[in-house]
Amino acid sequence: MKKGFTMIELIFVIVIIGILAAVAIPKLSATRDDAKIAAAASEVSTAVSDIGAYYTAHGEFSTLGTMTNVVFYTTSGGSTDANVTDLNGTSVYYNAPSGNGCLKFTGSTTDGNLTVADVSSTKSICTGLQKAVKKLVMVHQFGGSSVSF
Repeated sequence: MKKGFTMIELIFVIVIIGILAAVAIPKLSATRDDAKIAAAASEVSTAVSDIGAYYTAHGEFSTLGTMTNVVFYTTSGGSTDANVTDLNGTSVYYNAPSGNGCLKFTGSTTDGNLTVADVSSTKSICTGLQKAVKKLVMVHQFGGSSVSF
């Protein structure tokens, strides 16, 4: 008598492995997107905190490279680095990984406001990031007559 596996047994094993792979691969992909969203949300929170601390210390906005290490762009497509751009009265864009122009930051030295706004996007990374940072999407008041000491 010969020892070994029959062709039917081998086919069943291959089918079971295929089913397991079909279930596992989409879950791994979703986990990767969640990690990108979490990292992007952390960067946005850091940028708002850094810009606020800089404005509080200096009474004005400066170039983004001076205020924070988070990378911004002058266009929502992410083609031009905005870290040399003065934030006063200028809009810059934060691009999440694999998403273009998810959030728009606008600063105003006259009243010390930093406005963080959503940018319309169909990318899942952008919509996930916008949901993750919805409490930061507002006008942040770092100075001006509305702040009292």
